[in-house]
Amino acid sequence: MKFTAAQIAGILEGEVEGDPEVEVSKLSKIEEGIPESLSFLSNPRYTSYIYTTKASAVIVDKNFKAENKISATLIRVDDAYKSFSKLLEYYNQVKMNKTGIEQPVFISESANYGKNIYIGAFAYIGDHVKIGDHVKIYPNVYLGDHVTIGNNVTLFSGAKIYSDTQIGNNCVIHSSVILGADGFGFAPNEKGEFIKVPQTGNVIIEDNVDIGAATSIDRATLGSTIIRKGVKLDNQIQIAHNVEIGKNTVIAAQTGIAGSTKIGENCIIGGQVGIVGHITIGNNVRIQAQSGIGRNVKDNETLQGSPAFTYNDYNKSYVHFKNLPKIINRLNTIEKNITND
Repeated sequence: MKFTAAQIAGILEGEVEGDPEVEVSKLSKIEEGIPESLSFLSNPRYTSYIYTTKASAVIVDKNFKAENKISATLIRVDDAYKSFSKLLEYYNQVKMNKTGIEQPVFISESANYGKNIYIGAFAYIGDHVKIGDHVKIYPNVYLGDHVTIGNNVTLFSGAKIYSDTQIGNNCVIHSSVILGADGFGFAPNEKGEFIKVPQTGNVIIEDNVDIGAATSIDRATLGSTIIRKGVKLDNQIQIAHNVEIGKNTVIAAQTGIAGSTKIGENCIIGGQVGIVGHITIGNNVRIQAQSGIGRNVKDNETLQGSPAFTYNDYNKSYVHFKNLPKIINRLNTIEKNITND
């Protein structure tokens, strides 16, 4: 797929300085630019590379002033970084602009789907499934019975959506995501054996949610496990039954959240965080990577450690923790001196 500098400038509402007909077919970092590639310059630290890059075209700010000769064609825009991001989004839309139904697939006679959809080979669409407009379902996706999917949703290859799951509009579900598997519910009997507790609820994913590859979200025991609007989940996250995550919260990879915990809005949770069940975490909470959360957390707290405590107290304590061997040696020396006296 090739674009001319003039076409790119048209998309970005920019101005061409150089050859408007030069063609690019790939993207590159400015320091790694190769012929027929497009790059950008926004960070002043990389300015020197614009004079040596082999990229055919470079997006720059309108106020950029060249101090030496530049071989690449320049595309001047108001904000090079934002324009390059816009171009990446446009490129993805073009690249992923698939429509139609490949074969073989299974689509239940009771399923309904909207216009301009794509269903890849070996997908399975169960009974009474409802699929909106402009949905892309890549190969080997499984949609169980009574699943509902809104408009402009993408489900990448291998996603498994269990029965009764609801997915809103403008969501992205990456490969190997599992939505609606049974929650980890078992109760011991008089013999000490663990008996499965039926998981009869579902999973609800609201609008504008992104779910990273291999993340699992369990169905509720009763009611719903709910992921609110605008939540962004990284890869390999485990979210247990009856958890609720508030809108615009972001969670990094390998975090685990135990059952029935409620997380507020606009929280930022680092990687490998462990959160126990049946607690409430407030709004605007920041949790540093590898922290362990075992209590309720108030709004606006920043936590670190395992078990986690306030970020400032953790940093103060860590200074002493690093010096513990020296402190112990000093205490032992003092103890010996007192004993000898």
